[in-house]
Amino acid sequence: MTATIRLTAAQALVRWLAAQQNEEGERFIAGVWAIFGHGNVAGLGEALHAAGDELPTWRGQNEQTMAHAAIAYAKQLGRRRAMAVTSSIGPGATNMVTAAAVAHVNRLPVLFLPGDVFAGRGPDPVLQQVEDWGDGTVSANDCFRPVSRYFDRITRPEQLLAALPRALRVMTDPAECGPVTLALCQDVQSEALDWPAAFFAPRVWRRRRPAPDPVEVARAADLIRAARRPVIVAGGGVHYSGAAADLARFARRHGIAVVESQAGKSALAWDDDWNFGPVGVTGAASANALAAAADLVIGVGTRFQDFTTGSWALFANPALRLLAINVNAHDAVKRAAEPLCADARLALAALSAALGDHRAPPPPAHLRAEWFAAVDPLTAPPGPGNALPTDQQVIGAVQRTAGPDTIVMGAAGTMPGELHKLWKAPRPGAYHMEYGFSCMGYEIAGALGARLAEPGREVVCMLGDGSYLMANSELATAAMLGIGFAVVLTDNRGFGCINRLQKATGGAPFNNLLDDARHVNALAVDFAAHAAALGARAVHAASIAELEAALRAARGADRPVVIVIDTDPHPSTPHGGHWWDVAVPAVSARAEVRAARADYEVNRARQRRAD
Repeated sequence: MTATIRLTAAQALVRWLAAQQNEEGERFIAGVWAIFGHGNVAGLGEALHAAGDELPTWRGQNEQTMAHAAIAYAKQLGRRRAMAVTSSIGPGATNMVTAAAVAHVNRLPVLFLPGDVFAGRGPDPVLQQVEDWGDGTVSANDCFRPVSRYFDRITRPEQLLAALPRALRVMTDPAECGPVTLALCQDVQSEALDWPAAFFAPRVWRRRRPAPDPVEVARAADLIRAARRPVIVAGGGVHYSGAAADLARFARRHGIAVVESQAGKSALAWDDDWNFGPVGVTGAASANALAAAADLVIGVGTRFQDFTTGSWALFANPALRLLAINVNAHDAVKRAAEPLCADARLALAALSAALGDHRAPPPPAHLRAEWFAAVDPLTAPPGPGNALPTDQQVIGAVQRTAGPDTIVMGAAGTMPGELHKLWKAPRPGAYHMEYGFSCMGYEIAGALGARLAEPGREVVCMLGDGSYLMANSELATAAMLGIGFAVVLTDNRGFGCINRLQKATGGAPFNNLLDDARHVNALAVDFAAHAAALGARAVHAASIAELEAALRAARGADRPVVIVIDTDPHPSTPHGGHWWDVAVPAVSARAEVRAARADYEVNRARQRRAD
């Protein structure tokens, strides 16, 4: 007779998650972020309390930002572990939809467990229920469908027997990896079932490494041998495959320069002779020069986002061919690329063996030196004077105080572009940027998640006042948990990055900087006082020198340290970069817009066709 255990659906879910392991023998789901409400407190809340440290629960302050912390945790660990996030139904659930989109775009594993309506429909409609007058099966959680790699609504306890393994399969699959949503009907959470005891036996989820097809390897090798100006674009898949060292060896052996996307940055150390820097819209002149001249672009784990390709106007060589090394077939065939669909590490090894001693013509080494000669002065300490510091000088201050294990991170606004160009990452994992969805508000929660992932490393979160005002509540969580990291908050009085884009497209400064927005009372936020009120240690740095001193003092803190510095919203790094397709109005009364539209038409004509 089969042994059984009588548990509620919520208790069974918690017990099963606690038994799932990765290849290193760690619990794959490290824990659960939770904000309880009537949709999850009685069922899942009781089960999590009983589990204790077998499946730890952390209390967040906002459903979206606690999910960002879970996303950053998985990202920093290269998808080797993940977290679950639970909320009540209604606004708690829909607050997490944005975070689900972040995870979906970035191909990162998170398990969303929102409470749902009553499967039995006894109290229909329940508090916070979203009713669809044409479909009685719809709830607010259907918003998760387009931003989940796998979605299931649990309307019977026994459905978990199939749904849970499906969820972990997706979260641990290198090609399909992303967020999973199991919408938990709140009455079902508390219903009991006699579960097979074998269901809760520990299970190890291996990270599969799909091997390359020999025919694809041979075709890829032929392309490389025929190329005179090949270049490698390193993407996030290099990190998720653990292939950074393999990529460095491949580049050195075959003499092919490497350029880095936002997700791929730090794949090679900044001072590696084969690292020609960041590529694309926020790229270095050195990298973009190689990309523009390339007759073969070899993407390794990149999805060729528009910032990487300069909206497909960067690769200017008419003879260009694309070779896409990617574990995901969808990405491997983009833009008529020749696919090498496999794990990056295995693909590079097979391709290197096929190439033998082949070496490409050497790239112009002087491009690297010229790039650093151009931009290093921008990050140097400012001379005497009363001018507001620039974002570039702030980055320089962080760079000078950072150690070899420091993680610098951000997400949206000015910092992604400036850090992509200027940050000198000394090792893989030293650069953590959420730029797939570019979600304002990810930064502070992301710093919390990154520090939870690697507690022995210093984390420096860089963000502007706009992102801080959008989402800062997880400072209180970090202070409560005794988790320290540094937050460098550049106060440029508004959305400085979009203000520059607005002007670049011919628009008048409007509604981005606070001084250009409609208001009655001038806004003057004391960010240091606000951060201190949330439990952080906070200081206002009056200069770059004071910023450096505050960063040094922040090391080893048992809570977040927020350092506020006023900055000039207008300057950006003038070197490097590339056109980005932001559609300019075809008709306008402004001469500036008409001029910008003329430039837009010229650049749009340079875009490569999708085929």
